[in-house]
Amino acid sequence: MARKASDNNGGKRQTTIREVAERAGVSVATVSRILSGTYPAAPATRSKVMRAVEELDYVANHHARALQGTTRKSIAIIVNSVISPHYAHVAQGVQTQAAEDGRLCQIGTSGGDAERELAMVQFMREQHPEAVILVGNVNADDEYKARMSRYAHALASVGSRLVLCGRPPLGPDAPAVVVEYDNTGGAFAATSHLLSNGHKRILFLGRRPGYTTPDARIAGYRNALAAHGVPHDPSLEVDGTFERYEGYRMMRSRLAAGPPDFTAAFAANDQIAAGARQALVEHGLSIPGDVSLIGFDDLPPAADIDLTTVYQPHEELGRTSVRLALEHARNGGPPPHTTLGAHLVIRGSVAPLVK
Repeated sequence: MARKASDNNGGKRQTTIREVAERAGVSVATVSRILSGTYPAAPATRSKVMRAVEELDYVANHHARALQGTTRKSIAIIVNSVISPHYAHVAQGVQTQAAEDGRLCQIGTSGGDAERELAMVQFMREQHPEAVILVGNVNADDEYKARMSRYAHALASVGSRLVLCGRPPLGPDAPAVVVEYDNTGGAFAATSHLLSNGHKRILFLGRRPGYTTPDARIAGYRNALAAHGVPHDPSLEVDGTFERYEGYRMMRSRLAAGPPDFTAAFAANDQIAAGARQALVEHGLSIPGDVSLIGFDDLPPAADIDLTTVYQPHEELGRTSVRLALEHARNGGPPPHTTLGAHLVIRGSVAPLVK
């Protein structure tokens, strides 16, 4: 059993390297050299040290050693991709707010892979940031939630904060700050706009069961259909990821199957919408004359293609994540949970259905 040491605030304090050495029955210098990878230790010695590290949940303070006790306050952010416009704008918001608060930023990418994201959180934890901000879509199954919840507790035990940005909470017991935007409400508004224009056969592009963002957006789509008394047709939901080429693939595949059995399409994000638009035009169909099209995100290129879409506050998500994390660290109490609004931006890609 790992030793449970407490600090003056009643929380678990951070294990020291001396305690690891005592548990493993070796010197502090041996532990330090093994963890730094500079010591050709015998396999049995290394095994004892690593077992002690795991049992005591020890995190080496690499920056403290490098800076000889000097600490630099920092914020860490982990995004799916640095080339996606959405993540870039959120990251910019984090950077801007961190700079205003005198903090440095660290950034890592997960590629949308849950295992990599968990590994990145553990790595960032070793750098001792004041907050680790997770941004973006992830397949949050029960095992993921349980492991990330443990990491949230581990971060809290050393005075850091896990922040879930643009995604739902892990559960009632996870000490994580949550900053969401209204994915479901935004998708409801987008679908309702199409329905109000007479469209009942609405193609949904970008279903991805188990992933937080598409699940929330398809829920809004289905809720709107139900609210308007339109039967749900699963055949109108198309699986795909959130890239432009995927939008093109999904729409091109649908059109290749025969004459369109839909009069409108709701793309789960603007990149999907842009790809779908290209496929429609190549097929000789006009927007919105033949097919109405709507997206989600309202990134700058949406205006260039006259796309009706749902605005979400990308940079404000990042800024709010930093502000709430630092406020919670100062003030304590239950982790805050806030939802930022999203609203429909009407442009020229939707027209009333001509019967």
